[in-house]
Amino acid sequence: VQLQASGGGLVQAGGSRRLSCAASGRANSRYVMGWFRQAPGKEREFVAVISWTGGYMNYGDSVKGRFTISRENAKNTVYLQMNSLKPEDAAVYYCAADLYYSGYDGSRYTYWGQGTLVTVSS
Repeated sequence: VQLQASGGGLVQAGGSRRLSCAASGRANSRYVMGWFRQAPGKEREFVAVISWTGGYMNYGDSVKGRFTISRENAKNTVYLQMNSLKPEDAAVYYCAADLYYSGYDGSRYTYWGQGTLVTVSS
C-alpha cells in the first residue's frame, strides 16, 4: 500500500490544521492507521492511531485533547485534525499503516508515507 500525506503548511500558534493521508494500492485491506511526527534534532514521536473500524483511537500525551484522528474508509483516507497548535507541534508529520499493530512503536508499522511539514509560528 502507498500512503500520501498532505495538508501541511504554515499556521499561527493557536490555530488549526487538518492533515490527510490517502492510501492506494491494497488500500481496501483493513489497516490500522497512525500518525507520527519528527522535529529537527528530535526522535520520531507517536501522535495518534486509529483502528480499521474507528472504534479504537489513541493519542500521544502531548496532543491529547487537541488533536483528533478520524478516517473515511470509503475514501481510503485518514485525517488528523490539529487544534490549538503550539510552536512545539512543528514537525514533519508522517502517516503509517499496519494490518495488526496499533501501538506507539513506529518501527512496527509496515507502511509509511513521505511526510508533510507543519510549521507553527509564535
